[in-house]
Amino acid sequence: MYESKSYFYGTGRRKHSVARVRVYNGTGKITINGRDIDDYFGLETLKLIVRSPMELTSTSGKYDLVVRVAGGGVSGQAGAIRHGLSRALLQVDPEMRPILKKAGFLTRDPRMKERKKYGLKAARRAPQFSKR
Repeated sequence: MYESKSYFYGTGRRKHSVARVRVYNGTGKITINGRDIDDYFGLETLKLIVRSPMELTSTSGKYDLVVRVAGGGVSGQAGAIRHGLSRALLQVDPEMRPILKKAGFLTRDPRMKERKKYGLKAARRAPQFSKR
């Protein structure tokens, strides 16, 4: 359906998730990995996170979203989609930049899990000390 249509594109990242967001002219339908948003995300808060850039810029019913997201958990994926959608909306209309910037949607959340180090049980957790 969307293959030949023109679209705006944005890549979003959070934790270990990477989202590729395509914005098409349409009616507000959101498809994530071939599934509807209500089917993909169970929690209402995650759906709210994904839709927040469109609510903020009052473009809710104007565009269809086709998203491919991989890696991480559901919270990280929702954040990645929000980041990618915000970047794609900038391509649609650069005038939205101050609104999205003020809300913090254009900043990539850099918090990631710290890697495990050798000699330790986790990133910083040392083995239990034994006197005997």
